[in-house]
Amino acid sequence: MNPSLIQTIVVYALPVIFAITLHEAAHGYVARLLGDNTAYMMGRVSFNPMRHIDPLGTIAIPLLLYFVTGGSFLFGYAKPVPVAFRNLRNPRWGTFWVALAGPLCNFVQALLWGVVSIMLPALGIDEPFFTRMASAGVGVNLVLCVLNLFPLPPLDGGRVLTALLPPRQAISLARLEPYGFFIVMVLVMTGLLTKVWLGPLISVGYDAVTILLTPLASLLN
Repeated sequence: MNPSLIQTIVVYALPVIFAITLHEAAHGYVARLLGDNTAYMMGRVSFNPMRHIDPLGTIAIPLLLYFVTGGSFLFGYAKPVPVAFRNLRNPRWGTFWVALAGPLCNFVQALLWGVVSIMLPALGIDEPFFTRMASAGVGVNLVLCVLNLFPLPPLDGGRVLTALLPPRQAISLARLEPYGFFIVMVLVMTGLLTKVWLGPLISVGYDAVTILLTPLASLLN
């Protein structure tokens, strides 16, 4: 196996595991706070990656796409956290916050990895491996945050938009859920999603992380 590929996998492994695990756990945790214990009862409100990793979507598909496309196109997913939205004390706004919890968790993780990238040189640590891992942590989490906010069910952004729309429009949007995954795949493979959604919003995400961490960077420099 190519040594550079092994190094890339090792650098990204920890950020990806944290990003996926905490994203899914956040959905289940907020659902429990708002009245639905389904995920908690099934052991999915957990920091154990094995409870969230899907062997096909988290490991096999990303690796296959990496080899087939030379690393230019990657896509994967974890096992969705089970949520009985009807059990939420306020199903409409409960759905909004449960859906938003995952992307918000990823943005917070991007900030934390940004803090790590600032602290490393401040502590005199210039090991490229850790520097690359911190950078990967910011990037991976911003990608997951922005991708999941795309306003099409079953992505989190689709559920957020469904909660915000009037009932008739919300029902119409919800009917797209069985086809949402395939629509997103087509948009990704044609480059439209990257050009119109991922690229611009990830750039905004990097700007937001930079602005929020500027005071810390100035203090340590």
